[in-house]
Amino acid sequence: MMPEFPMLRRLARAPYAALSRVLKLHPALAFIEETKGHAVPITYDIWFRQQILGVNRGPYWPVHPSSVVVGWRNILAGVDVSPGYMPGCYIQGLGRIEIGDYTRVSANVGIMSSNHDVYDLASHDHGVVKIGRYCWLSMGVLVMPGVTLGDFTIVGAGSVVTKSFPEGGCVIAGNPARVIKQLDRSRFVERRNDREYHGYIRKEEFPTFRDAMLNV
Repeated sequence: MMPEFPMLRRLARAPYAALSRVLKLHPALAFIEETKGHAVPITYDIWFRQQILGVNRGPYWPVHPSSVVVGWRNILAGVDVSPGYMPGCYIQGLGRIEIGDYTRVSANVGIMSSNHDVYDLASHDHGVVKIGRYCWLSMGVLVMPGVTLGDFTIVGAGSVVTKSFPEGGCVIAGNPARVIKQLDRSRFVERRNDREYHGYIRKEEFPTFRDAMLNV
């Protein structure tokens, strides 16, 4: 068993703690305060790990260290949407992925926009995945290339989505996924955050970022 060195641990934490207190006041890190209470809040620890230490650096939204994002420039993440924020996700943007505002992506979710050519495994067939607003991909869901999900689509845990459900407003589940329940559209609630962000970027600044940095 390793010995305990409480004083050394406190000293080791002090520079980081002091740095965090100072940097939180910097205008460039306003998202730390302004995303509090959001579905995918950005904390100082998340920012430091991703942007300073370089763990999953690249995507313009926070990503868990155990998740993988490929081809982030081909991914359009809506307001308060961070695919891969939860652990164990694989978000593959070799084709194109578009995810609408306020959609929730749970742990161990895979979203595939491209697949191997069945005759040439070194090549890929690129597709487009479109997921609407206010959707919920439960734990362990796999969305395959070419799939479109309309607004307010709920995907049950462990489902494999191989075809589109563009009408939305339903619960789908299974392998392959199918509609198991139609939802009452009159009861949908479209909550919005007071301060809206696409990952680290304010909504009003996002069009400029998108034009300069994204392919979608």
